[in-house]
Amino acid sequence: MPKISEKGLAMPASPIRKLVPYAEEAKKKGRKVYHLNIGQPDIKTPEVALEAVRNLKEDVIAYSHSAGNESYRKKLSDKYREININVDHTELLITTGGSEAISFALMSTVNPGEEVICPEPFYANYNGFSIAAGVKVVPVTSSIDSGFALPPIEEFEKKLSPATKGIIICNPNNPTGYLYSETEMKQLAVIVKKHDLYLFSDEVYREFCYDGKHHFSAMYLKGVEDNVIMMDSVSKRYSMCGARVGAMVTKNREVLDTALKFAQARLSPPSFGQIAGEAALDTSDAYFREVYDEYIERRNFMVDALNQMPGVKCPLPGGAFYTTVHLPVDDTDEFAKWILSKFEFRNQTVMMAPASGFYSTPGLGKQEVRIAYVLKKEELKNAMEVLTEALKVYPGRIA
Repeated sequence: MPKISEKGLAMPASPIRKLVPYAEEAKKKGRKVYHLNIGQPDIKTPEVALEAVRNLKEDVIAYSHSAGNESYRKKLSDKYREININVDHTELLITTGGSEAISFALMSTVNPGEEVICPEPFYANYNGFSIAAGVKVVPVTSSIDSGFALPPIEEFEKKLSPATKGIIICNPNNPTGYLYSETEMKQLAVIVKKHDLYLFSDEVYREFCYDGKHHFSAMYLKGVEDNVIMMDSVSKRYSMCGARVGAMVTKNREVLDTALKFAQARLSPPSFGQIAGEAALDTSDAYFREVYDEYIERRNFMVDALNQMPGVKCPLPGGAFYTTVHLPVDDTDEFAKWILSKFEFRNQTVMMAPASGFYSTPGLGKQEVRIAYVLKKEELKNAMEVLTEALKVYPGRIA
């Protein structure tokens, strides 16, 4: 039998999706599974986006420009300027989800064998995108004890090597929900400028900032305009994960021209997704206020419920809709399988994402899980009851 490629063997399975067979088996047994493992909001997609697709009059679903529909790029750049991200439509590419924006950014700037530094835990697919591009992720570890704040800049300095090409961050962070402050972002700008690195900034959760805090975009940083590449997406902002439309944004013309060659190779981003994405830019402020209030209520309930469980530690996330939680168990990979396959409470169980898949350093995250508070409060209440009862009887529980 022919052999699988080394790159294919190195590609990690998704920690978010790898437990799907266990969840499917639980459902076959008639159990209700609460999906806290994946960032799939149950918030309704804005009606303006749905109507744009429903009322489409096109007779042919044609290729768009490889950079995306010009009308969408112009409207999106107008929206960015409203929040002081001063770009025009020639300084962004529409991509197939934020995922492709990340891949294009890495492939356009980092050679195989070179390195990017990333605070861990980090969005698990950064590992996959990097392996596909031949790039090595070098982790700088953040701690639950500080709420997963940005590690000291000195720790980044220690990780620098002649192979270092950039730093990648997610702000607000997936999987921790930590919101990087203006001060932290400016600290990153110093090291980026000093060592002439790229700063890849994943800002797909920009609207989800809580407790009076505000998002400080990497695009606001002064003196490093050509170093910054922002990745964006409609998936979470408009609850349109299946639209698969994102954007890569930068003032660096050479990077854009290079990324466009990769964009041409895949022909064009999704037509229906672009139509929905362009229409979604007209979403009312009332929609976002309602979504904000809903997530605040969910977050506060869930964090309180988790911290009331003996041995559980959950920081208060400042953004996004995730939190990374310490559980009093020996191995959350095994616990996540066990709770789906061998436990039920009132014919219910819970699916979570073991945090080991969000770390690059071997052995870390074995007592942590990522939980997404994307379900209605009543369902979160039931899920927290299931988790409470499961922790009482799990054979691998530790103090």
